[in-house]
Amino acid sequence: MDDLSSLLNPEVDPADLMLNEDLPSDHRSGFVALVGKPNVGKSTLLNTWLGTKLAPVSPKPQTTRSRLLGILTRDDAQVIFVDTPGIHDPRHKLGELMVATARNSLSEADVILFLVDGAFPPTQGDERVAELMDAAQGAPVLLVINKRDLVTGGQLHDNWAPFVADHSYAQSFSISALEGDGCDELLGAVIEALPFGPRFFPANQISDIKERVIAAELVREQLMRHLDEEVPHATAVVVDEYKRRADDKLFVAATIYVEKDSQKGIVIGSGGRMVKRIGSEARRELERFTGQHVFLELWVKVRKNWRRNERFLRQLGYDPAAGKS
Repeated sequence: MDDLSSLLNPEVDPADLMLNEDLPSDHRSGFVALVGKPNVGKSTLLNTWLGTKLAPVSPKPQTTRSRLLGILTRDDAQVIFVDTPGIHDPRHKLGELMVATARNSLSEADVILFLVDGAFPPTQGDERVAELMDAAQGAPVLLVINKRDLVTGGQLHDNWAPFVADHSYAQSFSISALEGDGCDELLGAVIEALPFGPRFFPANQISDIKERVIAAELVREQLMRHLDEEVPHATAVVVDEYKRRADDKLFVAATIYVEKDSQKGIVIGSGGRMVKRIGSEARRELERFTGQHVFLELWVKVRKNWRRNERFLRQLGYDPAAGKS
């Protein structure tokens, strides 16, 4: 079992500080924003390129709520991917912050990947993101038509050719992020579009986020997978305790917040079966991630209308000011 947690913020080898002196003169590096409406495969593509599951994935939209950094280091390049929440019409403060996070990532990017779901024709949501891409200044935009494994080539062309013709993109690609088809070619184009530059992170680091944040996201991923309708979107996860014990087990205590008493009952389930199932599957993902035996303790509490509560959103790590225009 790989210990992926050691790759988040690894100890820096003194020799690694000298790596930039040994890099080729044509070494490239930079930030690549992954943007699009919800559920188009941004996180799946990131995980495919990194070769491990860093970003939570589920069939439901808005699984990604905040900016997530993924770092891919090769001999010729260091690519810093910024996975962003899906751009949508927000209905509460949390939604506003998610969209603001995605928009703000554009200004920091050296390359922008605009992902769409190729299994369906363009929607109004795609058009809204396209208008945002049209207004982007500076960074080249690559259109990525994902999920080509779900549709024939002819249908893919018929659905998306007018959309491509109506907008201006540096290049366009069709891929299957899930199966990896076309991803190497796309990655080559991304690297070619990056500026020449040094590495920003140690070669063995894959993200800048903390282990306890990943733990919270892995629990929330299972909430998204096992709960239906509005309930999973009304949940938040806070890791209250994260420590390694003397017996070499990792103890994680987390609280699942919901907005209503009725939602609490759904998360817990009859006889506690649902929360036990969520905890069991989240624990397995945590063990895969950390390479350790994990004891996971989950609690479910009600925090009414937390998605509209700026103070609580700040406690979750969001900046309420980011969503204000």
